[in-house]
Amino acid sequence: MSDQQLNNLIKMLDQIIANNLHYGDDDKVTDVAADHLHKFWARSMKQLIIAHADQSPEELSGLARSTVIKLKTHINR
Repeated sequence: MSDQQLNNLIKMLDQIIANNLHYGDDDKVTDVAADHLHKFWARSMKQLIIAHADQSPEELSGLARSTVIKLKTHINR
């Protein structure tokens, strides 16, 4: 995937998180966001965001990093 595609994934991840901030609890927000990624993102999309989070975690928000960590646990179940 290109840098633009990666940037789009990061933007989508941030939007999913923003759409769930109404839960008020960061743990719940990241649970819901990780579940969404697990259910609706293609395997290649998940693999790319996980690889990026592993290589450049500073480029993601704290909530995005937490979401990706939870996504990894969904995949490893």
